[in-house]
Amino acid sequence: GVGKTTLIQKVSQALKSSGVPIDGFYTQEVREGGRRTGFDVVTLSGDRGPLSRVSSDSSASRREYRVGQYVVDLVSFEQLVLPLLRNVNHGGDTEKRICVIDEIGKMELFSQAFIQAVRQTLAGSGTVVLGTIPIPKGKPLDLVEEIRSRKDVKVFNVS
Repeated sequence: GVGKTTLIQKVSQALKSSGVPIDGFYTQEVREGGRRTGFDVVTLSGDRGPLSRVSSDSSASRREYRVGQYVVDLVSFEQLVLPLLRNVNHGGDTEKRICVIDEIGKMELFSQAFIQAVRQTLAGSGTVVLGTIPIPKGKPLDLVEEIRSRKDVKVFNVS
């Protein structure tokens, strides 16, 4: 809630209007009647789908991925995000591209395919990643700490 996504959106718009090749996604709060009911994934090309929603019952089914009161819609998330990341990863290295990944957090990390795709994107020489990661609290998230400790990553704290 400090403005990470807002910053990502503004930077993305500035880069796009400067003609920089940029693709990716950001997460956006979904609100109903003034209260947050979940999060959507929004691609820079304007596609949108649910990432999570508040669960109406407290009895979790076996295949439910939950973060607090939210149930993560892994299928929707992967359908929107994985093709984007694959596309970035299969582009040629002739032109530097920027890939926006907002965010690499607990909900997104339920997807093993997403974890692999992020690692591949970070390993690609032709792509600069503009992403957001949460500040560490509680149990560390392996991929987040891996990214934070990379020598080719610059972390800015947004407050």
